[in-house]
Amino acid sequence: MAGAAGRLRRGMSPIGAAVLGAALVLTAVAAWWLRSRDGAVRAPAGGEDDVQSTSAVLARLGVRPQDADLTVVQFSTAFCAPCRATRARLQQLQTTRPGLAYVDVDAEQHLDEVRALDVRRTPTLFYLRRDGSLLGRSSGAPRPEELTALVDAHAGAPA
Repeated sequence: MAGAAGRLRRGMSPIGAAVLGAALVLTAVAAWWLRSRDGAVRAPAGGEDDVQSTSAVLARLGVRPQDADLTVVQFSTAFCAPCRATRARLQQLQTTRPGLAYVDVDAEQHLDEVRALDVRRTPTLFYLRRDGSLLGRSSGAPRPEELTALVDAHAGAPA
């Protein structure tokens, strides 16, 4: 028993300290990388076929991008706190920007569309131009200032 207490008092071995330090650095880098991607708008990655299939799936959900300069389609779930915050921000923006249309889709009720669009987390947002082309998509809650800037750039400034 006295030997175990003596080992505890001596401190950590250099190898243990190095492993702990490396784990902390990797954790910090992973957290930074995930945070930088969270809510960031990414351009559509696929070719013309992917864009057309995305448009077809969104049309099945009743999305009509021709009715607005910018249509934002949000996939959300009932228990998603970031979904509620994003929904509130988009509804607020919609009241002052007539060129913005907002469509909220319950991901749990539309699993076939979720799979077809590769929605892996909520909120996932799709940004559509008036011609139906996909401007981009984001996964995770977008930062309010970035969301406002995107809406202002494509749907016009506040009325």
